[in-house]
Amino acid sequence: MLHDAGHEAVVVGGAVRDALIGRAPGDWDLATSATPAEVQGLFRRTIPTGIEHGTVTVVHGRGDERVQTEVTTFRGEGSYDDGRRPSEVRFLRELEDDLARRDFTVNAFAWNPITAVFTDCFGGLADLHAGVIRAVGDARQRFQEDGLRAMRAVRLCATLEYRLDPATQDAIGGALDILDRVSRERVHVELFKLLGSRRPSLGLAPMAESGIWARVLAPLPAAEVEAAISAVELMRPDPVVRLARLLWPLRGERARVEAIVDGLKPSRDERARVLALTDPAIAPLGKLREPAEIRRLAAALGRKHLADATDLLAREWAQVVTIEEACRGAALAVADLAIGGKDLVAAGVAAPGPGLGKLLAALLDWVIEAPARNTAEALLERARALTAT
Repeated sequence: MLHDAGHEAVVVGGAVRDALIGRAPGDWDLATSATPAEVQGLFRRTIPTGIEHGTVTVVHGRGDERVQTEVTTFRGEGSYDDGRRPSEVRFLRELEDDLARRDFTVNAFAWNPITAVFTDCFGGLADLHAGVIRAVGDARQRFQEDGLRAMRAVRLCATLEYRLDPATQDAIGGALDILDRVSRERVHVELFKLLGSRRPSLGLAPMAESGIWARVLAPLPAAEVEAAISAVELMRPDPVVRLARLLWPLRGERARVEAIVDGLKPSRDERARVLALTDPAIAPLGKLREPAEIRRLAAALGRKHLADATDLLAREWAQVVTIEEACRGAALAVADLAIGGKDLVAAGVAAPGPGLGKLLAALLDWVIEAPARNTAEALLERARALTAT
């Protein structure tokens, strides 16, 4: 419809890149020479998603066939006063001028499916073949325009398994103050995408070398950074556990770890997991051999964090097996005991109150020493013996 109305309309960005390299594309975004008002006039159902920046969402179809597509007018931009959004937007009629404002060459492609014209003004196809993330035009200007681009650069290195162009990496250092002004929620998204990738080291290494690591996480000695990157590469692709490993060198500084984690604006569950996994008290889990000692530490940690802690601390498969065998089927919490407080009260062994809780804790400790003791009969007998003394 845009084409038939005399406007140029192309698909742009990451979806074009992903199609070229054989990855499943995400959302298809359109760029057009039509102004937002012209786009709204052509389509019956539109949403002014970011109309001040030239973006209109076109809604097509109904029910399961309903599709929403963002259509953005070719544009140029003024200064970025907040390090994220341009202070002014100029609508343009030329595609090349629009592509010149994009972040990286591998994202500056355009494809016109009607005329079958592929546009690559900045050597993105060559960079795609070479596996390079390189800024469009003046790298320093690109990072000054949008502080999040620094995080996006290292994230793309990890998710696409590419390397960062040296000049592009050098330009990041001069824009770290712009990154500081970006909302932490957006930084969190990029960091977790990086940490969830198959090869996080490809993003973490330039993240450290460019100075991003010290701003988003905390400055660390080079040896600690290298050890963390090597360890994370071998862990399962869980961003939370991998983040805990990056922060593990700071485990003795509880307040500092909390400040870093809270600064990333995590969910409540993410926060709880990272803080549990950066507690220095769990460090022995990676070396303990005695089953009862492993179970006691696992009980203090909580079963819900045990798999995460094992992944974080057990560097050898034999230790993973030792932990799993020690805890398999074992009671690690009062709720796992074969009898509960009501059973003890009903049997006349204890009365409701603080003493009941202490008795249950003592029974759990007794069962942790030997899991086979976790039967109603044995626990009731042990409870009577404990209360008698």
